[in-house]
Amino acid sequence: MSFNSGLGMERSYYTATANPFTPAPKLEGEAQADVVVIGGGYTGLHAALNAAERGFSVILLEAGRIGWGASGRNGGQMIPGWRKGTGDLIARYGESKARTLFDLALEARALTSERIEKHNIQCDLRTNGHLTLATKPSDPSWMRDEAETLARVMNYTRTRVLSADEAAAAVEAPGFHGAFLDEGGGHLHPLNYALGLAEAARNAGVQLYEDSRVSRLETQSGVVAHTAQGVVRARYGVLACDALLGDLEPRLASRIMPVANYLVATEPLAQSLIANDHAVSDSRFVVNYFRMSADNRLIFGGGERYTPDPPADIAAFAQKHMLSIFPQLANARIDYAWGGLVSISMTRMPHIGRMGDLFYAHGYSGQGVLIPALAGKVIAEAMRGTAERLDILASIAPPEFPGGAMLRSPLYVLGMLWYALRDRL
Repeated sequence: MSFNSGLGMERSYYTATANPFTPAPKLEGEAQADVVVIGGGYTGLHAALNAAERGFSVILLEAGRIGWGASGRNGGQMIPGWRKGTGDLIARYGESKARTLFDLALEARALTSERIEKHNIQCDLRTNGHLTLATKPSDPSWMRDEAETLARVMNYTRTRVLSADEAAAAVEAPGFHGAFLDEGGGHLHPLNYALGLAEAARNAGVQLYEDSRVSRLETQSGVVAHTAQGVVRARYGVLACDALLGDLEPRLASRIMPVANYLVATEPLAQSLIANDHAVSDSRFVVNYFRMSADNRLIFGGGERYTPDPPADIAAFAQKHMLSIFPQLANARIDYAWGGLVSISMTRMPHIGRMGDLFYAHGYSGQGVLIPALAGKVIAEAMRGTAERLDILASIAPPEFPGGAMLRSPLYVLGMLWYALRDRL
C-alpha cells in the first residue's frame, strides 16, 4: 500500500543480507483452494504452512514481496510472553486464565524454534536471552515483582534482575539502573526467517503469489479474494495483513493502529557493545531496542512516528536515539537505514479470531516475531474443527480505538505524545 512506501526496505540491512529466494508469480485468472491466505508475513506463512500440513490446499496472496512488511523489517527480537507483564495479565484475567495465556506464549516461542530447526532456516538465530534495561530508578522494583510472579505463578524461573553494575557490564551504555534478563529470549534475522517459512510453505504445497494485492473480499459464502488480475475462491480465508490492512476489512480496522518505527545498522564494529549477545530493549514507553548482527553491526531501532509519512532522513532520525544510549558511536558510519509499520492495539494484546469463514490475527504490539507461530497453528486447528484455543485468544480481543477507524489516529497521537514527553522528563 502507499503508506508502506518510502520506508526503505530495499535499503535495509536485511535485504542486503537476504538468503536467495525464487520470486513467486503474480496471480492471473481464477483459482480455487480450501484456504486463501492474504498476507505473506509471519502470520500468513505460519497459517498457510499449518493448514497445508493438515491436508488443506492453500493459496497465499502477497500484495508486494514475501516478508517485506513488518515481518522482514523489524528488530528481530524474540521476547517470550505478551506485551503486558504477568502482573497485568493476572489483574485483567485472573490467575488461571493468565497461566493459560502465558503457557500459550511459551508455546509460541517453542514453535518458532521448532520451525527454524525443522526447516533448517538460516536466520542467524541467537538464544542467549533478552535484556530490558531499567531507565528509571524505580524500574528494578517492578522488575523484581515480575520475576517473583513469573516463578511463583507461572513456574517460569528463567528470569532475574541485574544490578546497575551488572547491567553496565552486560551493555556498554551509561546511566541505566539495572536490567531484567529473560534467558528464554533471543534474536534472529527477520527477513531470512520469513523467507525460510515461505520456502517451507512452498515445499508443503502452498501456492505462493506475489504482487497480488487483494482489493476486495466476499465473505457471504466461503471467502472470495479479488486481485487486479485474478480471483481466488476458497472455503476459508485468513486475513494476515497487520499494519497494512488498510480498508480491506473495515470491521477489523478500528481495533488496530499502524505505527511507524525506524532502524539503522552501523558499520561493522571492532568489538561488541553487548557482552553476551542478548537482544536488548529499554523500559521507556516509546521503546529503544537493539542487538548485534552476525557481522558485528549494531542494529538499533528507536523513535516512533504516528503518521504514515517517513522522516526526510531516516538515518538521522534513528541515529539521534542511538546516540542517546551509545554516545561512543558518534563517529560510527551508518550503513543502512530503513523503517517499518507495525500495528498496536488499545490493550497491547493481539486481535485474533474469526468472522464466519474468515480468520484474522494482527495487533501484536511489538511481540510479532514469536506470537504469529501460535496464531497460525490455532487458526489451522480451528479449520479442522478444534477451536478451543482460538476461542481463548479471541476472548482477549482489544476494544476499538476511541472514535473508530476515522478518529483513532489523531486521538492516539495525542496520547502517545504525552507518554513520549513523560519519557523525556
